[in-house]
Amino acid sequence: MASLLHRWGAFAVRNCRAVLAAWLFVIASTAALGLTFSGTFESSSEIPGSTARSALERMDRHFGASGRQSARIVFEAPAGTTLKAPSKAGALKRTLTAAATVPGVTSVSDPARTGAVSGDGRTAVAQVEFSVPKDTDIGAAELNALEDTAAGSRAAGIDVVFGGDAYKRSSAPVGPMEGVGVLVALAVLAITFGSLLAAGMPLITALASVAASMAGLMGLSSVAGISDKAPTLAVMLGLAVGIDYALFIVSRHRTELARGRGVKEAAAHATATAGGAVAFAGLTVIIALAGLTVAGVPVLTSMGLSAAAAVAVAVAMSLGLLPALLALAGERLRPGPRSRAAHRIRRAAASDGRPTMGARWVGAVVRHPWRTVVTVALGLAVLALPATRLQLALSDDGTEPRGTAARQSYDRISEAFGPGANGPLVVLVTGAPPGALKPTGDSVAEQIADVPGVASVGPADYSPDGAAARVQVIPATGPRDPATGDLVTRLQERTAPIAALTSSDIAVTGQTAVSIEVSAKLSGALLPFGAVVAGLSLLLLMAAFRSLAIPVKATIGFLLSVGASFGAIVAVFQWGWLADTLGVPTTGPVASFVPIIVMAVLFGLAMDYEVFLVSAVREEYVRTRRARAAITGGAQHASRVVTAAALIMVAVFASFLFTHDATIMPIALALAVGVLIDAFVVRMTLVPAVLALLGDRAWWLPRRLDAWLPDLDVEGARLENVRPGTVVPRLRPATEPVIAVPDRTVAQDVSPLTTQDVSP
Repeated sequence: MASLLHRWGAFAVRNCRAVLAAWLFVIASTAALGLTFSGTFESSSEIPGSTARSALERMDRHFGASGRQSARIVFEAPAGTTLKAPSKAGALKRTLTAAATVPGVTSVSDPARTGAVSGDGRTAVAQVEFSVPKDTDIGAAELNALEDTAAGSRAAGIDVVFGGDAYKRSSAPVGPMEGVGVLVALAVLAITFGSLLAAGMPLITALASVAASMAGLMGLSSVAGISDKAPTLAVMLGLAVGIDYALFIVSRHRTELARGRGVKEAAAHATATAGGAVAFAGLTVIIALAGLTVAGVPVLTSMGLSAAAAVAVAVAMSLGLLPALLALAGERLRPGPRSRAAHRIRRAAASDGRPTMGARWVGAVVRHPWRTVVTVALGLAVLALPATRLQLALSDDGTEPRGTAARQSYDRISEAFGPGANGPLVVLVTGAPPGALKPTGDSVAEQIADVPGVASVGPADYSPDGAAARVQVIPATGPRDPATGDLVTRLQERTAPIAALTSSDIAVTGQTAVSIEVSAKLSGALLPFGAVVAGLSLLLLMAAFRSLAIPVKATIGFLLSVGASFGAIVAVFQWGWLADTLGVPTTGPVASFVPIIVMAVLFGLAMDYEVFLVSAVREEYVRTRRARAAITGGAQHASRVVTAAALIMVAVFASFLFTHDATIMPIALALAVGVLIDAFVVRMTLVPAVLALLGDRAWWLPRRLDAWLPDLDVEGARLENVRPGTVVPRLRPATEPVIAVPDRTVAQDVSPLTTQDVSP
């Protein structure tokens, strides 16, 4: 891989203007096509073919379903009065009549006829249906016109609140606050490089990759179902990894310039070495995100594939566009002989120089490895304890920010009708023998009335075609309450004997039941997906580092990071710790697909840091065969750039907390906490301690497994010290002789380092 990337890097720098022009053409074409053929993103989170979903489709066939956008109007009379008072009843009636005349409105329900009036007579709910499809936003003019119809009711002393799906506005995946993360990234890059030009290059490639990814998603949304949460996740990951991957390559390029290489050879060499690690790290992220498809949930599939595509574009930009930009920048990126950047590079390159801060930290760790391992393991276990209380549910209007219309109407309905009124269940009866439908429907309504957790049961309602009956059930608990899921199970158990006795099909359905079913499937997929991710990490790292111990250690470290990030989710979003400070809209169960997404993304990012840090250690071990010295030597080379990369990722992820989106906020917090812990606690503290305990055994791999696994040469170690055309040795345990393996040669166009290259 290193030789191939070196050839590409050399080609890109020789033809830098043509490569830049080609990339600009690709980006511009993608943007033009995406904007021209852009579609709409979907808000549905259902599973086609699931039990509750199939029953809902049957109900829609028998009873009819509009598939149109809707809103609701909540009327509330002052304390001590009711909506039955003549003045208030008349004002309410006039509002409903006026609402029906608003352009785009097809129907408005009468609360008195539909039974949508609270027991105390103070609150009523009217349903408004529009002519546009569900996934289409209603224009601001139509919504304003609808709200204007409430003037008469408000004049009569009635409090009127508008809400429902029509008032859920599609939000941009990136807002002004996310720009704060970019500014922090720029500051970290400027401090790291000591050059604004060098700092700007990772931002240029990252922003270009995000723009191309978003344009592609917009175009694909017209032909494929893409979740409305997918663009935000794609931007979040594309921006974070795009900056970090380019950072690694630019840092290596400047290191090679400081060592005395020419601009073109330095760019090619950086592409071959750091670029190889970028390709490997990006591949792990892409595989993990693509693995989300195994859950079989369309919304999760679209989020995973969209984010994977954004990461793939970021990798392509880092490897394809960046070498050309480095060549165009020329000597301006070379650190001056007296600059701090050059001084740091010389210190890292010199074996007898003063160690960097990262090397000093790692040196302190390896002096007391057992103490470090025990302390870190216990500390992360404590942080992970809240994760045992993790509760999952799908988000609804109750998770919207408190000031929004959707949340206000949700809260008013909960207060007036009970929390279950926002998530009614439906028991559907179909397939009954001739003449048995009505007795079966009435029997269902009677039998489920006393089921624990039921607040109220409506009378059986029969379809116009006489082939189905349905009974509406109002739970005593809210849609996201775990007790509502238990109620669904009890309803299924209570109606099963009736179905068997009458030879009917009886199912519990409704949007709440569908959401509960999706949540249960996602929860069930978490452990199998975790096992797949852990197994994948073992194989990938075994191939990368030719070791058994390092993959096992890396996987355990990843699981500790995941546990701590899940603990942070529970503490903030369920228990309310720092919820007001962070602007959390509401506390309670976390969106069901948050844990599995966090696990997939954090796996890829954790492997990034594992690759960049441990590959530096492995490179030192190959050169010196001194296990403990290789740990501090690797830290001398890699700690500063990994620290900068981690800080950038934390800043980017943390900036997405300001979206106040109930789905995105837990993901952003978990990734920010997970990256912070994984980079500094696991990779730069726990990993060196474990390597120090293992010594030479850390690099042992059975002969048969060594022969079976591909040798990836992730960091291009064989490019460093081997002259063109020579046979390249593979890494063997220190207890074995180094045996040359045939047919492993370095490309002829790679020039090796000389003593002049590394002289200060």
